[in-house]
Amino acid sequence: MKIEQIYTGCLAQGAYYITSENEAVVIDPLREIQPYLDRAQKDGVKIKYVLETHFHADFVSGHVDLAAATGAKIIYGPMATPDFDAHIAKDGEELHVGNIRFRVLHTPGHTMESTCYLLLDDERKEHAVFTGDTLFIGDVGRPDLAQKASVTQDDLAGFLFDSLRTKILTLPEDVIVYPAHGAGSACGKNMSKETFDTLKHQKEVNYALRANMTKEEFIREVTDGLMPPPAYFPQNVMMNKQGYDSITEVVGRGTRPLNPEAFEIAANETGALILDTRDPQTFANGFVPNSINIGIDGSFAPWVGAMIPDVKQQILVVAAQGRETEVVTRLARVGYDFCLGYLEGGYENWKASGRETDQIRSISADELATIVQSEPDSYVADVRKQSEYYAEHIRIAVNTPLDTVNDSMVRIPKDKPVYVHCAGGYRSMVFASILRARGYDNLIDVRGGFKSIKDTGKFDVTDYVCPSTML
Repeated sequence: MKIEQIYTGCLAQGAYYITSENEAVVIDPLREIQPYLDRAQKDGVKIKYVLETHFHADFVSGHVDLAAATGAKIIYGPMATPDFDAHIAKDGEELHVGNIRFRVLHTPGHTMESTCYLLLDDERKEHAVFTGDTLFIGDVGRPDLAQKASVTQDDLAGFLFDSLRTKILTLPEDVIVYPAHGAGSACGKNMSKETFDTLKHQKEVNYALRANMTKEEFIREVTDGLMPPPAYFPQNVMMNKQGYDSITEVVGRGTRPLNPEAFEIAANETGALILDTRDPQTFANGFVPNSINIGIDGSFAPWVGAMIPDVKQQILVVAAQGRETEVVTRLARVGYDFCLGYLEGGYENWKASGRETDQIRSISADELATIVQSEPDSYVADVRKQSEYYAEHIRIAVNTPLDTVNDSMVRIPKDKPVYVHCAGGYRSMVFASILRARGYDNLIDVRGGFKSIKDTGKFDVTDYVCPSTML
């Protein structure tokens, strides 16, 4: 028996590849399936099952393509209603794979069809449990994503409480917990950076698994402080439930090279969003007018999902040369299938063609200190999350979070310079580029963000929150 966790950092997502004898299963695969096919070929095994823990909201699973490529059967737990051929397993049903078995544990709460898979080794010993979004390391799944008129957030939290205590906490303490996500995912609020753990240790440290915790306490604590889910989540759920175009087709469409003239025509005729995925400071030095910068080397997919609410939005890509396919593939992971092509030769080719360009001024933290000293009424916009701002900020900064940019931007003056910073410089450029495209011409990025600002020792840093600096 071999268990491999295949962790994708930009999505904070864990897929699993498990083999026994000449058979294998894949649990919650990413949309690009070639890595799983390569593993199976190398190991000389046949992928028998694709186990889905639920209809994922934050990424598009590779279940449909993987089943088509291998003949594997897609498995869901009770209450799942996919629009394609799948086996809907019963609670307690066991699936045989080589010398091992997977026992289906229906665990409603995160969603009503949420299911965990308990791995029984060749001696029938409970070895590991693949918990999807039911149980994370340090947290549990958020219970607000599947709410509807007949099932409230509190109802789902109550179901989750019961599922954890009747199906998970009754397992042997040495069972290994393998969740679908880790720190950075929007599917929970308090996840650890660790990506697996023993059940025993989770009982000791996970707030939601406290002994003697009442259902009322659980519901209150699990629902407290939940941020609104990204707008693209429901659309990903529907893709995972209904099926989707092959990623090969999607990437083929999206990696069509467009020379500057064709790129400009496509932008004008389609109204496509121009997404520039280069490094923030590289972007600041020059970009195609009206481009939005979301750097490929940061938390790319989550911020695309947060900033572009409709997965059917047509997109034109500007990327560092050689990374175009990577960009289109990573967009497809979260359901953005409508890339029209990319700027052939990159921004450098656009500039060389003599077409109009734009820039965003960027200054150092020391330069900001000099400006603020001479102009005490300078407007400094801190675009970090409110929780980050509350923990520590410079006293003069106004909190204008990127994750609520449409509300935040109304506070930004158009008649004076606005100095924008985040934690390290990634989000501030996203924010500045969005507002630049909307006609805000006085935005100035602060390189290095709050860390650089604090390191200068020239600013009054506080955790006090003045009402005038709150959004």
